[in-house]
Amino acid sequence: MTTFPMRRQRPLDPPDEFGVLREQGSVHRMTYPDGHEGWLVTGYGAARAILADNRFSNRMEFQHQAIPARAAIAEQFKKQMPESKPQPGMFLRMDPPEHTRFRKLLTGQFTVRRMKGLEPRIAEITEERLDAMTAPADLVKDFALPIPSLVICELLGVPYEDRETFQRDSATLLTLDGDVDSLIAAYQDLAGYLYGLIAKKRAQPDEALLSGLLDLEDDELLGVAFLLLIAGHETTANMLGLGTFALLTNPGQLALMRDDPSAVDNGVEELLRYLTIIHAGPSRAALEDVEIEGHQIKAGETVTLSLPAANRDPAHFEAPDRLDLTRATTGHLTFGHGIHQCLGQQLARIEMRIAFPALLRRFPGLRLACAPSEVPMRSDMAIYGVHRLPVTW
Repeated sequence: MTTFPMRRQRPLDPPDEFGVLREQGSVHRMTYPDGHEGWLVTGYGAARAILADNRFSNRMEFQHQAIPARAAIAEQFKKQMPESKPQPGMFLRMDPPEHTRFRKLLTGQFTVRRMKGLEPRIAEITEERLDAMTAPADLVKDFALPIPSLVICELLGVPYEDRETFQRDSATLLTLDGDVDSLIAAYQDLAGYLYGLIAKKRAQPDEALLSGLLDLEDDELLGVAFLLLIAGHETTANMLGLGTFALLTNPGQLALMRDDPSAVDNGVEELLRYLTIIHAGPSRAALEDVEIEGHQIKAGETVTLSLPAANRDPAHFEAPDRLDLTRATTGHLTFGHGIHQCLGQQLARIEMRIAFPALLRRFPGLRLACAPSEVPMRSDMAIYGVHRLPVTW
C-alpha cells in the first residue's frame, strides 16, 4: 500500500509519485499514519464524483490525517483535549442539513454581482500597493499578502490594523509540522480576538458582512469568521505569490498575461489548475459502502483526494504538465466541487484578474532577485506557495 507522497521534485509540480500512481488507476489503497487503511484518489473523474456524492462526509471526526506530522498533532490534541467538539459555525466541516443552513445564509453575501461590485475598490487597493513598492522587494510581503488581506478585512468588517494578529495566528494554524501547544495557543488567541470583534459589532453594527450575521449565536459567528478570515486572505495571497513565480519562470506565458487582456480570464483559471495550492487533501469519509471506478470503499473508510494530481490528469486536460494560459481550462477542481465548493471563489478570481496584469504592466522588467532554486517554498504549510519571493525590476 502507498502512503501520502509529499516531496516535490520540482517546485511548481506535484510529487512525481502521483503521476506514477495515476498511470496505474485513479483509486489506490493507502495506509494512513495512524494505521487506518483508506484510499488515495489521483484521477480527475473519481475525485469529482466523490466531491459531489453525499454518501461521503466532510466531518472531521470521521476522518484520518494523511500527513504524518498532522496525524501526530491530531493524536496529541485528542490526549490534551479529549472532550473537545467541532467549533459551531465551521460549516466547511459540516454535512447537510447543518451545512445547508450556513451555506444559504452566506451565499447571498458572495454573489457574482456583489463581488463584481468590489472590483473598483480591489483595483484601487492594487494600485496603492504598486505605488508603495520599491526595488528590490519581497512580493509576498509587499504585494501578494496585503491585497487579499485588506479586501477581506473591508468585506468582513475587520480592522486592517489588526492584520499582524490574524496573519500570525492563521500562519501557525496552517503549518503542517507545528506543535500542538502552539496550535492551541494560536487558535485561542485568534478566537479571543474575534470574540472581542463580535462584541463590538453587536454594540455598534456596521455595513460589513459580519454585522449582517448577528442573528447567529456568538460561537457560530466565531466559526464563520474564522473560516472566512483565514481562507479569504491565505488562499489568494499564495496564488498571487506562487502564480507570479510561475510566470517569472515562464516568460512567454508572463508576456501573455501582461500584454493580452483577452488572455487574463483563461490565464487565471490555468494558473489555478496548474498550481493547485491545496496540496494535501481534501478528505472525505464514506458513510456507507460506495463503489468508485470498480473499487469498493467501505463505510467508515477515509478517502484523501489529491487535487494537484486530479488537475494534472491527462484524461481530462491535454498536456496537463504544461502551463498554457491560452487553453480553455474548464472544470478544474482547485475550488472543489459539490456542496463544499469554495464560497469565495469569485472574489479570488477577481483579485487575481486585477492583480496579475497590474503588477506585470507596472513593472515590465520584473524579474527574480535570486535563483529560482533559492525561492523558499511552503512545503511545510497546508496551503502551498512561496514564503518569500525576492524580485526586482
